[in-house]
Amino acid sequence: MSKPLQGVRVIELATFIAAATAGRFMADLGADVIKIESAKGDPLRYTAPSEGRPLDMYENTTWDLENGNKRCISLNMKDPAGKEAFLKLLETADVLITNWRVQALERAGLDYESLKQKYPKLVYAICTGYGEYGPDKDLPGFDFTAFFSRGGYLDSLRQKGTVPMNVVPGLGDHNVGMNLAAGILAALYQAKTTGVGEKVETSLFESAVFNMGMMIQASNYEGIAQQYPIDVRKAANPFNAAWRTKDDRFIQTCMPDYNTYYKAFMKAIGREDLVENENYFPILTCQKKGLTSEVYDIVMEAFSRKTVEEWTRILASADVPFALAKNWMEIREDKQAEANNCFYDMRYSTGNTRRLVRLPVKFQQMGVPDYRRGPMIGEQGAEILKDIGYDENQVQNLMESGTLYVWKDEKKSN
Repeated sequence: MSKPLQGVRVIELATFIAAATAGRFMADLGADVIKIESAKGDPLRYTAPSEGRPLDMYENTTWDLENGNKRCISLNMKDPAGKEAFLKLLETADVLITNWRVQALERAGLDYESLKQKYPKLVYAICTGYGEYGPDKDLPGFDFTAFFSRGGYLDSLRQKGTVPMNVVPGLGDHNVGMNLAAGILAALYQAKTTGVGEKVETSLFESAVFNMGMMIQASNYEGIAQQYPIDVRKAANPFNAAWRTKDDRFIQTCMPDYNTYYKAFMKAIGREDLVENENYFPILTCQKKGLTSEVYDIVMEAFSRKTVEEWTRILASADVPFALAKNWMEIREDKQAEANNCFYDMRYSTGNTRRLVRLPVKFQQMGVPDYRRGPMIGEQGAEILKDIGYDENQVQNLMESGTLYVWKDEKKSN
């Protein structure tokens, strides 16, 4: 199995999800990704109650999703000996990934300006909430706030007159983490070919602004982009909506060019009588006459007469783009996802087997990556220090002083 990043070392000084996603992607590609934690560990280890899972370090699905295939060392960075060990590790690294706030990095002497002279080939990658500049650069940022809220999702993607949609953790973070990974790989290529490192930066907020780019740009003009949130019945294109079926499910259709699909869609829903209707076609006429809501109601009424199974056959036959709005349990058993290696069934030491999700980028020559669970706090700390020249006595001294914490398997000790 050929792994594109074999021989690359990544130091991950980061918590939570976004930056860790970039590290996980590189670990899957063969990089030696070493996660730095405190003795208490990354707060992400403790989020299970918010997700409705048991809080169990031995069966921690969220932790494994973000940190599988990595190694971990737990260092007290406030201790000079811990800081020294970290800097020695950095000497062996190709990439540093961090999500520490800029002021914290500066206080620790780990900001880009402080490191670039000593480590000229290093790719320095940082993920923040709001970017490194501007009046709000020091605000704490999570995807709920910096991405979904400040980035325009919550106010625009809601039915007019209702509260914002419910959001889920990790969605924005994963997007941002893969953006960061793309930047890292470009900078790593440069570093390997020219010997010159680079600083790579992205943020939750910047990524959301890019994602919303089409409509932010459209808001330059008077029109629907300036009217969000909208009532879906009054949308500019009534074909881009979700329809309630007879069995109380929703099918989303997407026909960006209304005119191209109009006749075929009308036939598909059993309204051949409307195929030549001059009020509903073309779209500009329909909009000018204020009849988009009528088209919406016609389609909704038609969908209410048949089940998901019936509509699946009809829409597929008509080549209309559609998808059933699935819940997470259905996605977990989705045959299309299974066929494309979206999942890994992890057997935990608890005796349970849980279905985990893989990252979405595949490489043909490399094949499907192995999936090792995420490391326990400091689990590989001793071996990592020995990798960079520490002997057994030095490692023991660091452990005894509390500078190095190494995970003790309670199950084995019991």
